[in-house]
Amino acid sequence: MDCDKEGKGGTATPIGESDSEIEHEPGEKDVSRQMSKSSLYTTEDEEEDETNNKIELGPQCTLKEQFEKDKDDESLRRWKEQLLGSVDINSVGESLDPDVKILSLEIKSPGRSDIVLPIPEDGNPNSPWFTLKEGSKYSLKFSFQVSNNIVTGLKYTNTVWKTGLKVDSTKQMIGAFSPQSEPYTHEMPEDTTPSGMFARGSYSARTKFLDDDNKCYLEINYTFDIKKEWQAT
Repeated sequence: MDCDKEGKGGTATPIGESDSEIEHEPGEKDVSRQMSKSSLYTTEDEEEDETNNKIELGPQCTLKEQFEKDKDDESLRRWKEQLLGSVDINSVGESLDPDVKILSLEIKSPGRSDIVLPIPEDGNPNSPWFTLKEGSKYSLKFSFQVSNNIVTGLKYTNTVWKTGLKVDSTKQMIGAFSPQSEPYTHEMPEDTTPSGMFARGSYSARTKFLDDDNKCYLEINYTFDIKKEWQAT
C-alpha cells in the first residue's frame, strides 16, 4: 500500500491520494423513479456500475503486519511511524477491516449559521431533513473517525430526484486515511441551489460514504426543500 502523505487531525488530508476528484452530473433523469422511499434505493444499473468499478487490491494486511514488514530497514520504519502517527498498533493492528464513523454533518452558507444535521441510526431522518433558499451558495462539511486499519478510496456520493426524475448525481473521492484518535474533517466544494418556480419544491435524495471495496459506512435516505426564502430560525 503506497502512502505518501499523512492524515492528521483537523482538516482531512488523504494519504497516498492526489487532490480530491469530483464528478458532478446535473440534469440527469431516470423516468422509472417515483417520489417515494422506493426511489431512494439503488437500482440494478447502479449496483452493476458499483460492481464493475470495484478495484481488486490483492491480499489485505493488518496494520501490525504492515508495521512488521521490513522492520530492519531504518528509513522505512521511520516513514511508517510518521505515516501512522500516534496509532496504537497493539490495539488496532489485528483487524483487517477498517471502520469509518461519520460523526457530524452540517451545511454551511455564507452569512448564515451552520445547519447541523442530526444523523439518525436507521439512516432515515425526519422529512424534510433541511431547507435551502433558492439561488443560495452552500457547502457540506463533515467529520469522521477511522479505526482498526487504513481505509482506502473513501468517497462521498449523493443522488437527487424531483417528482420522480433524477436531477443530480455527485461523486467525490475523499482519499485514504490511517486510524487515529483525532477525527478528520472535510468540506465539499461550494455549490449553488437552483432557482426559479420550477426549482422550488420537495426533493428526495440518497447520500452514501463508501470505500474502494464498496463497503458502505453510512447511507442516508432523506428529503429536503428548496424555498423562496430561508426558514425562520
